[in-house]
Amino acid sequence: MERIAALPRPELLQVADAVARDKGIDRDEVLEAMEQAIQKAGRSKYGHEHDIRAHIDRKTGEIQLARFIEVVEEVENELTQLPLARALKKKPDAQLGEFLVDPLPPIDFGRIAAQTAKQVIVQKVRDAERQRQFNEYKDRVGEISNGLVKRVEFGNVIIDLGRAEGLLRRDELIPRETFRTGDRVRAYIYDVRQEPRGPQIFLSRTHPTFMSKLFAQEVPEIYDGIIEIKAVARDPGSRAKIAVISHDSSIDPVGACVGMRGSRVQAVVAELQGEKIDIIPWSSEYATFVVNALAPAEVTKVVLDDENHAMEVVVPDDQLSLAIGRRGQNVRLASQLTGWSIDIMTEAEESERRNEEFRSRSKMFIDALDVDDVIAHLLVTEGFSTVEEVAFVPLEDLTGIEGFDDDVAAELQQRARNFLAEQDERYDAMRKDLGVVDEMAAIEGLAPVMLVKLGHKGIKTLDDLGDLASDELIDVVGKDEMTEDQANAVIMAARAHWFEGEAGQA
Repeated sequence: MERIAALPRPELLQVADAVARDKGIDRDEVLEAMEQAIQKAGRSKYGHEHDIRAHIDRKTGEIQLARFIEVVEEVENELTQLPLARALKKKPDAQLGEFLVDPLPPIDFGRIAAQTAKQVIVQKVRDAERQRQFNEYKDRVGEISNGLVKRVEFGNVIIDLGRAEGLLRRDELIPRETFRTGDRVRAYIYDVRQEPRGPQIFLSRTHPTFMSKLFAQEVPEIYDGIIEIKAVARDPGSRAKIAVISHDSSIDPVGACVGMRGSRVQAVVAELQGEKIDIIPWSSEYATFVVNALAPAEVTKVVLDDENHAMEVVVPDDQLSLAIGRRGQNVRLASQLTGWSIDIMTEAEESERRNEEFRSRSKMFIDALDVDDVIAHLLVTEGFSTVEEVAFVPLEDLTGIEGFDDDVAAELQQRARNFLAEQDERYDAMRKDLGVVDEMAAIEGLAPVMLVKLGHKGIKTLDDLGDLASDELIDVVGKDEMTEDQANAVIMAARAHWFEGEAGQA
């Protein structure tokens, strides 16, 4: 097949080299974009139905344009396919699946064709540049980046990072912080993702990790791993708490982060627009950590509730406002830092609550056991809080109370058991009146009072109970009455009859 000669075009290679250098992308990607533009122009001239391809010689810049025709057994498109019999006439050794190449004369680009080619090249180069940006920055998530403000759009700041643009959204800016074109900005790269308009680099100045990274830049011990930042809680632009621990006993983590005359922490504060920073020693003891986190307030007592991950903190009356902070800021940040729900009360409030609990428990024992207030007070003082405890503790736990002999202890225990039996009888009668079936009463783990609560909620049969989820059952009977494992066991016992038929068939 005769080949149409094409003239060398070294200027094409020079343009490709210049674009590749300027945009920081591969030279081949630029040349491939040029080839697509040329073949698009070729199809405009010879017909879009044809399979026309362009190739630029990587050494000479020579442009080759050709029409490709596929050799097939059965023709579906006459413009791009040729049956094998006719192909053999053109090329004796033609095979199925092979492409016959018909060279085309070089195109004399008209104004419209040139403009179309330019648009294709610009778009392809832009796509390649965006892909290069994504590949470069996708592994830099979690770093701090420096840049110059390029423009501000509706409060969002577009930052020139040198080889890419980053987006600092309005809600990721520190409150009352403003930037103008040309300002230098430091921000944290928290996400890089592909979007329809191209890869986007998302920046933040309010992210807690931004503060951690700033401290790592200012404190060599953090950078070296001697001091570790365990947790950060921020109210951006206002106040923050940071918990640190030293892996070297000779180095004070708080002192190292503060620096000589506060130089290190002040550098971070200045970057964060004057945000006040409390540096707190981290502790594996939850109570100690929470006490540290509530600084500068003093704490006199801490009561832990491990199951609900909550904590009651008692402070002196004059420390309440300091512990809570303005608009609850101090306790909120301490809660975020530690991961515990914190309830603060004064010594007076705690004393009043303790007295109220003492009175209510004493009255409960007086009514249930038919005893005088002296015996009731002794039981409460010794830590008894329910009638069940009195009924089923070892007898020596009662005889060990000052003033209780064996007869008194045995009588108290018998009265407690009689009270519980009578109570269960009352609940059982209520359960029957509500229509709760006996099969439910036979399930281990469901006390009579629980059956009454279920009956009030319309849960009266094994099927009703079996349809519940564990959290739904716990909500009905009470969180203090049943654990998740116990709830699951009860529900599975209620469902057991669903599978009896299957077991028989098996």
